[in-house]
Amino acid sequence: MDALHISDFKLRRNLLILFAAGLLFWSSMASLLPTLPLYIQHIGATKQQVGVTMGSFAIGLLLFRPYLGKLADERGRKLVLIIGILAAALAPLGYAVATSVPVLMALRAFHGISIAAFTTAFSALVTDIAPSHKRGEIIGYMSLVNPIGMAIGPAIGGYLQEIAGYMPLFLLATTFAILALLCTSQVLTPPLVAPTHSEIINHKYKFWQILLNPKVRAPTLVMLLVGLAFGTISTFAPLYIKSTKVDLNAGLFYTAAAITSFSIRLLTGKISDRIGRGLFITIGIVSYSASMLILWQASSAAHFLLAASIQGIGGGTLIPMIVAIMADRSRPQERGRIFALCISGFDIGIAIAGPVLGSVADQVGYRNMFGFVGALTFVAIFIFFTQSSKSLRGSVLFALGRGRDAYALKEI
Repeated sequence: MDALHISDFKLRRNLLILFAAGLLFWSSMASLLPTLPLYIQHIGATKQQVGVTMGSFAIGLLLFRPYLGKLADERGRKLVLIIGILAAALAPLGYAVATSVPVLMALRAFHGISIAAFTTAFSALVTDIAPSHKRGEIIGYMSLVNPIGMAIGPAIGGYLQEIAGYMPLFLLATTFAILALLCTSQVLTPPLVAPTHSEIINHKYKFWQILLNPKVRAPTLVMLLVGLAFGTISTFAPLYIKSTKVDLNAGLFYTAAAITSFSIRLLTGKISDRIGRGLFITIGIVSYSASMLILWQASSAAHFLLAASIQGIGGGTLIPMIVAIMADRSRPQERGRIFALCISGFDIGIAIAGPVLGSVADQVGYRNMFGFVGALTFVAIFIFFTQSSKSLRGSVLFALGRGRDAYALKEI
């Protein structure tokens, strides 16, 4: 955090504690990435059942994210952080004793509450804390908890499962979450900002009014399509690698993605404070498209690692920039709801990826499934180039980094 030149010791300490909580949370979640699909398959699930079970994670996301965003605005970010971490701690204990696909589906849905709560509250709290002139930079640095956790978790989780089995793996995931809960208990949060009387009268917080607002709609659609790509990778990459008989530990695939995601975040946030967010969102979407197309043609460990690295660049660029752009476009008293609704697009993409693309994989195989998803990500590029501003010309210029964000609010 020294790179941020934050003179306020309490602010720096608060950010560091929050960073530690986020790192532990994501390590818990990611430790199961390369192993849980294999565990579901191990107990007798078909390809489609693996997809449906993994996709059940999004049920908890979709059902609870809007409510948790509202709760974060009304009751505080810290409470919602704690809810998310508790779900992350309890779900792996359920996996350890589950012996049937329906039970695993229910547990995955419950586990989805963890990300619904944690990511919404974490993004809102970081935005609340960050000085406006360093918002992109601080969001970029704080978002490093995801790629670092995604590097640590799969590597440790995959290795532990190989040498000790599934039970120690599930206990590890719970331990990481408990440590995150201890850190979160020490986080200090700024006071909540209540909505004004006129905002209440104008119903600014109704679900559909927020979702259909042009400033939210285009980023949400982009997140939907990128979530579809991410969900495909997180659900089917280990099984695809195994089916090709390529000699590659699936954990290394996720680690490669995490390394590039980490590296790119060190640069983009600070630069985006100067030149805007649009160009980096474009780079993120294009990277996801390239990754899917490389996976479509992958036939060696090098191909898989290259695809993972490019996907990491996409995630490391796109996700923080979407958070930053929505922070630029929202007031503190509505931030939890807006973040929750925009990120719900990502949730829906994950939900579709498991069951729908599991069926596609059954028909055409994993390889062609990734090619199909690659084509869909080009739709996200088209949407962002045409719908991200108040006019077509403004959208194109913003997407190319040559125009300002027409929906950004002046600082209040």
